[in-house]
Amino acid sequence: MAGAIEFRHSLGREPITLAILHNFVPNQGDAWTYALKELGEYYKTLRAARASQPDLPLGHLLDLAKKGTPGPACDYLGRDAMRSALILGERTAELHLALAKGRDPAFAPEPFSAQVQQALHQSLSDLHGRVFALLRSRFVDLPESVQEEARGVLERSDVISGRLERILQSPLTSQRIRCHGDYHLGQVLYTGQDFVIIDFEGEPARPLAERRRKASPLRDVAGMIRSFHYAAHCGLPPDIPALQPWAEFWYSWISGQFLCAYLATAGYGTVAPASRQELQLLLDTFLLEKAMYELNYELNHRPDWVRIPLRGIGHLLDSTSS
Repeated sequence: MAGAIEFRHSLGREPITLAILHNFVPNQGDAWTYALKELGEYYKTLRAARASQPDLPLGHLLDLAKKGTPGPACDYLGRDAMRSALILGERTAELHLALAKGRDPAFAPEPFSAQVQQALHQSLSDLHGRVFALLRSRFVDLPESVQEEARGVLERSDVISGRLERILQSPLTSQRIRCHGDYHLGQVLYTGQDFVIIDFEGEPARPLAERRRKASPLRDVAGMIRSFHYAAHCGLPPDIPALQPWAEFWYSWISGQFLCAYLATAGYGTVAPASRQELQLLLDTFLLEKAMYELNYELNHRPDWVRIPLRGIGHLLDSTSS
C-alpha cells in the first residue's frame, strides 16, 4: 500500500476511505485461473491414462495435513500443484501472523468470550435457517439430478444444527484477529513462482462493522479450502462423470498440503488453536458456514452451480461424523 484518500467528517465521525494506491504486482493472473489451468492438465492426464477409480484419502483434513503425500498422488496431481498449495498455506499463515502483531487496538488480538461464542452460534443458526428455507422454496425448480442431493442435505438439517451447537460446548481458548474476510483463490495473484494476497475490503455484501469484526483466522483458512473444492468441480469435464472421484481426490490432497503448510508456519497456540479438538471444531464450523453461504449465493444467482455447495455440505457432514 502506497497511500490512501480519506473523507474526514467535520463532526469527528469515523473517516471513510475513498481510494487506495498500491504498488503494481507483476502477475500471471489470479490463483483461481492458475488452479483451473492446472486442473485442466490434471483431468487431461487422467483421461489419457484411463485411470481407474482413486483411493480417496480417509479421515479428517487435519489427518491429511500430518501425512506425507503418497507417490501416486504426486504422480497425478503434479509436483507444481503440490508445491503451490504449500506456498499458499505459508503465505496465508504469514498474513495472519502479521495481522496478529498489530499494536493498534483495532488490530490487536482478542480472546473469545462466552458472549462472542453465543453471538457466533446465533449467527450460524440464523444462516442455517435462512438458507434451508430458501432451498425448500426453490426445490421444485432444481434439476431432478440436483433434487436428490438437495433432499439428502435437507434431511440432515437436524444434524447440521447439532454440529453448530458444538461451538457452545466449551470455552474457546484461541484468539480473534482482523482477518481477510473474503479469502479465496480469486483474491490471490499468482506471480509464476509465488502468491500475493489482495483485496482486503472483506465480503462486500456484509455491513462494514461486521467486516471489521475480529474473528478466528480459521475462517479465512476455511474460505480457501472451500475455494479448492469449487475449483476441482468447476474444472471437471461435464461429459465424463467417471472423473468425479478424481475431483474429490484433488481437493482432499491439495487442501491437506495447504493446511499442513499453514499450521507449520502459523504454529499452534498463536493464530491457530493449541489443541487439536478446538482446531478441528473451528475448522469444521467455518467450513460448514462457508458452504451454507455458498448455497445461499448459488440459489439466488447461479442455480446451475447449486450442486457444488450441496456436495460440499454432504462431504463435510460425512467427514465430521465422529
